[in-house]
Amino acid sequence: MTQRVDLANVMDRLAIDDLVTGYAAAVDDADWTSYRALFTPDGRADYSGSGGIEGPAPEVADWLERTMGLFPVRQHLIVNRRVTLHRPGGYAETGDAADVRADYVNPMRMTSGDDFVCGGRYAFTARRTTDGWRLRSVVVEERWRRLP
Repeated sequence: MTQRVDLANVMDRLAIDDLVTGYAAAVDDADWTSYRALFTPDGRADYSGSGGIEGPAPEVADWLERTMGLFPVRQHLIVNRRVTLHRPGGYAETGDAADVRADYVNPMRMTSGDDFVCGGRYAFTARRTTDGWRLRSVVVEERWRRLP
């Protein structure tokens, strides 16, 4: 592998990490315009693993906007990110697709003032586009929750 390919892979990994961080910030900040912009035109989100809905990213963003109003304070902590770059021509090439598995802890405060905390795993798929890396899909698998 050449240094050039090594650098391209590092740059891709940093861009994908920024994409995942942007996702968390958009949800936490209720920035639904930014949330929508993170996805490819055919992007989908699946929150059914945490009691939510699944569908095209714009429709899910509308649902999140309504639902997240119940939690005026929220903070997604996305950790243990494992990125797999897909290289169409083998290891010597950079990839145009990636999978990311990451764990999350999500403390939130409800409008009642009670705290709600959940955790689980995200499965992201990302694609390189002319505008940079974008999410093709997000799947949430909630593994635990603590209610007031």
